[in-house]
Amino acid sequence: MNRLGALDYIVMGGYLLGTAAIAIRTAGRQTTTREYFTANRQIPGWAVGFAMMATTVSSPTFVAIPGSTFARDWWQMLYMLMALGVLTVLVPFVVPLYRRAVKMSAYEYLEERFGYGARLYGAAGFTLLRIADLGFTLYLTGVAVEVVTGWDIGTVVMGVGAFTLVYTLIGGIEGAIWTSVVQGGILVGSAGIILFAIFFGSEAGPATLVAHAYQNGKLSLGDFDLGWGTLYREQATGWILMIAGLLHFSRYYVTEQSIIQRYLVARSDQEARSGVRLGVLITVPTWLTFAFIGTCLWSYYDLAGTTLPPQVLSQPDNIVPHFIATHLPTGVVGLILAGLLAAAMSSVSADLNSVATVLTQDFFVRAFPRTSDRKQLFFGRLAVLIGGVWCTGAALLLTLTRSTAAYEVIVISVSIVAGGMLGLFGLGFLSRRANRAGANVGIIVCLLFVGWATLTGPLGVDLGYNFRMNTLLIGVFSHFILFGAGYLASRFLGGQTPDVERLTVWALKGTGVREDEDAGEPPRAVSTGS
Repeated sequence: MNRLGALDYIVMGGYLLGTAAIAIRTAGRQTTTREYFTANRQIPGWAVGFAMMATTVSSPTFVAIPGSTFARDWWQMLYMLMALGVLTVLVPFVVPLYRRAVKMSAYEYLEERFGYGARLYGAAGFTLLRIADLGFTLYLTGVAVEVVTGWDIGTVVMGVGAFTLVYTLIGGIEGAIWTSVVQGGILVGSAGIILFAIFFGSEAGPATLVAHAYQNGKLSLGDFDLGWGTLYREQATGWILMIAGLLHFSRYYVTEQSIIQRYLVARSDQEARSGVRLGVLITVPTWLTFAFIGTCLWSYYDLAGTTLPPQVLSQPDNIVPHFIATHLPTGVVGLILAGLLAAAMSSVSADLNSVATVLTQDFFVRAFPRTSDRKQLFFGRLAVLIGGVWCTGAALLLTLTRSTAAYEVIVISVSIVAGGMLGLFGLGFLSRRANRAGANVGIIVCLLFVGWATLTGPLGVDLGYNFRMNTLLIGVFSHFILFGAGYLASRFLGGQTPDVERLTVWALKGTGVREDEDAGEPPRAVSTGS
């Protein structure tokens, strides 16, 4: 049953037309791979920051974070807050290093530092994980829109996927960034409207809603018990969540192409740094706002004595879509739906361009280094199309099963392939002694550990000696295992190292390099040797 009015369609249509107009406006400037994938390094820092926020805050934020705080409390927010801790390392060191060491892909760095095997490991893991995540993003968007409108979920997934694919295809990274700026604004505005509707739609009033939630433990951050036994609990303690979150966001902001590409498009080192700070500092409050929405919705319905539908009680992620469909007026519903679509499209668009960058630079150009730039650009656009079809297909598969079990298996499998990625980059950034042989040993040891721990832990395969600690610790240990094994193997096996003074963070101290020196090509091309 269609639950939208004419004004809702007008609002949503205006959003879609505006998004298309931005992509078309930038399409004429996408004539080289440098323009298509890095916008010629001409994006202002503030736009980089908003694009980073819109890329990070996707539709799972819109529905999953409120669903979590509605069903339980704020325990997961400890994990999210660790993004702020990354700023201290990321801004001064990692951003300028990348802007000097690579042209388009983060994994170029791994080849210069450790050879093509390391580059292939990083690029393949990123591509597989992004496709799986984008499929899940489209699926959650379809579920939310279905709850609000009654539209068929498969139609929603294909429509959102196709529209995002087309404007990403024609607009390149510049179009993706400027549409993300607009989409980020719509997303934040939507959160404010929902919160306003909760506060002033309840007879209890804002203060009573918050007090009721606090009195019932809905604002709790969980327990902070210390002890060896806490490592084996199924429910992670606050300390484990903080450590896991810090490492997760370090990996995300240090190794993910979709984020590193944002560093590369800025006009200077200084603007890139400013963009990163702004991106993190507006992302975290956005997460907290959606968490607060879920908490206030619990108080809203609990104080009113409302009996919620079974599909909401069994799937708390549906609580925000249910509130939108039942409590907001015509026109406002259309605006909130535009915010939901913006959350999905900004993330999908950014990641599609990043996946295309990796497929083009780390696979196609690496295999055919003499290919002309015109053919590289053609392949890049084709890669956007391929990536869009893949992630839409993954989302449609989830709609057929109406279960995230398949997605969880995919993510677990991909996490095995991409295990310890932060440890690998850290080995390159921090150690002058690390070399190719050591990195390869570290990768193998890490894969063996993650494979064993995943099989015997979350997948429940009994091998006699099994991993019984909290599942989050698999990811935590993987980075340290790869770094430690890689460093020790480098010391014992020996071997040549590349220009480590240029490829480690130590090179940035006292170099005297001007802030805007990197506005053009990086000072050195990536080696094509194996």
